[in-house]
Amino acid sequence: MTGLLVIGIGNLDCGDDAAGPLVARRLAGRVPPGVTIQVRTGDMIGLIEDWTGCDGVVLVDAAAPVGGPGVIHHLDLLRDELPPGLSFASTHVFGVADAVGLARALGQLPRHLIAYAIEGATFEPGAPVSPAVAEAVEAVATRVAADMHRLATGLAGLPLAR
Repeated sequence: MTGLLVIGIGNLDCGDDAAGPLVARRLAGRVPPGVTIQVRTGDMIGLIEDWTGCDGVVLVDAAAPVGGPGVIHHLDLLRDELPPGLSFASTHVFGVADAVGLARALGQLPRHLIAYAIEGATFEPGAPVSPAVAEAVEAVATRVAADMHRLATGLAGLPLAR
């Protein structure tokens, strides 16, 4: 496998929207050499450019509350539909689902595209991260690290962590 990428999506200054960037921070030293970790805060159209040339990509983002703060959703975006009611928390016109749909139409999806969505409670500017989301961040970082190790060692045919 070549080109492994983790993208933490969100805004550190908007409460639980910080989930993606916080997971990205916690991955330092926990993923194999060669895995790129980045944070994206702008419109999601740039995701397509971010993952160009990548075989395996994991996206981590906050989601609007459906079940409750801290609930983790694991999605294979090449295979799974978004569950009813689940939407990535985006303050932008063009979101994660839009980027994936456009990349699919253009034939520009990576071979593996996984998303972790962490349900949040508050997304207000200046709000702190809720305790339930802070706990979920560590759990997701552990899962993403395991996913990257599997992909990096060529075991991509095995199911990724759930």
